[in-house]
Amino acid sequence: MTEKARDASRVLLSVGGLVGREVNLDEFLQTLVDRVAASMQADRGTLYLVDPAKGELFSRAAHLPELKQIRLKLGQGVAGHVAVSGEAVNVPDPKGERRFNPEIDKLTGYRTTSLLAVPLRDRQGLVYGVLQVLNRRGEGRFDEADQARLSELADEISTALQATSLFQELQRAREQPQSPVGYFFNKVIGDSAPMRAIYRVVQKAAGTDATVLICGESGTGKELFARALHVNSRRRALPFVKVDCAALPASLIENELFGHERGAYTGADQRQEGKFEAAHGGTVFVDEIGELPLAVQGKLLRVLQDRELERVGGNETVSVDVRIVAATNRDLARMVAEGKFREDLYYRIKVVELLLPPLRDRGADDLERLARHFVAAAAKKHRVDPVPKLSAPALGRLTGYRWPGNVRELENCMESAVVLCEGEILSEHLPLPSHEPGARAESPLVAQPLAPGPHGTLAEVERAHVLSVLEAVKGNRTAAAKALGIGRNTLARKLRDYGLAEPR
Repeated sequence: MTEKARDASRVLLSVGGLVGREVNLDEFLQTLVDRVAASMQADRGTLYLVDPAKGELFSRAAHLPELKQIRLKLGQGVAGHVAVSGEAVNVPDPKGERRFNPEIDKLTGYRTTSLLAVPLRDRQGLVYGVLQVLNRRGEGRFDEADQARLSELADEISTALQATSLFQELQRAREQPQSPVGYFFNKVIGDSAPMRAIYRVVQKAAGTDATVLICGESGTGKELFARALHVNSRRRALPFVKVDCAALPASLIENELFGHERGAYTGADQRQEGKFEAAHGGTVFVDEIGELPLAVQGKLLRVLQDRELERVGGNETVSVDVRIVAATNRDLARMVAEGKFREDLYYRIKVVELLLPPLRDRGADDLERLARHFVAAAAKKHRVDPVPKLSAPALGRLTGYRWPGNVRELENCMESAVVLCEGEILSEHLPLPSHEPGARAESPLVAQPLAPGPHGTLAEVERAHVLSVLEAVKGNRTAAAKALGIGRNTLARKLRDYGLAEPR
């Protein structure tokens, strides 16, 4: 391997760790372009992607301080020619080069003296983007070795991009050219107005240490956004530690969070650190914070206020530096009014509040984007080739269903359909409740909405929904929890809150 090839490998290895994370995709792409330009000893670099809706290339990441974005018609300029022909183009001198578009230099005031562009291809060999570098430093021109090197980098970058949700969105846009490309965070799919509002809050809050409370129904993606907050913060290189309060007995939650001293209880033969100490410098995600016992809520409040804690069975004060992100599907304000949740803790954890919309409120476009993404992911997971396509009848059933389990239920539904189908995913492959033709496709597990009036509170609607699900599955707790998109422990807790015995 040549020294140049080794340099190229180092560039990509150093950025490869970003691929599987819920990073801001613009940041991810800009990092790629920065490192490619440095590796190629180029003054500037640009990553273009194909916009099927307009038949254009658009710059997604670039060293372009003069313009927010460049758009070229397919076939226009060197990059446009590469997108159409699929061939690399090396322009040692743009003077007299018919494929060179001087208009961009006129707009930016930048003078291009040499240019090298290569295609980005998917696994089927189709071009979906162009990688371009400008103005070779030192020697002044890019040679054949540079072209081979940039092509190798483009292949590696393409592989990395195909592991992101951005690539799935580009594939969807190719099949639906009437709907533009939309994305913000890797693994977070959706471009509806409610989701764009969430993205704006995440982008503002991520760079701070503000405590964030994420609210929403089960299955709406609360953990996904908690991770997005972490990996887009200054703490990204440090631990992200999750504590699921609903999955732990009340007697163990305090020990899980704060650790214990040797001899704190029978069997505690050595000191053990809790989650807060394990996450020192990073982020603690407290999932289902509404399940915390009142006594533990007081200790959590101390961590928030003073960044201090004491282990179970100890009196030594331990200082911790953590950011706390909490999540719940419960009505904490109502719990405060009922004396089940500390008011001071409630206001401490909701410095920034994210209200995640249920899937049924995000519109058909978001649902279709998610469905196609989950189809592609399931096909890759189960080695299904070619990737199945969604038929029009299948899409009709998906958009007509109310999705009580939200995104989690949709993901499971699409994985099942991919495993069971042969070729195209048809309506009969979808594990959804059947319905009469022309009737509203609504799950029999969904409770009918309460009539408007003083009895239609969130808690009462939830109670009616949970009980209707239990009735529909004949009291089977496992089936009910799965349909609701929650754990069995959470279901048991809800039944206790309702004053009901657990079904047998």
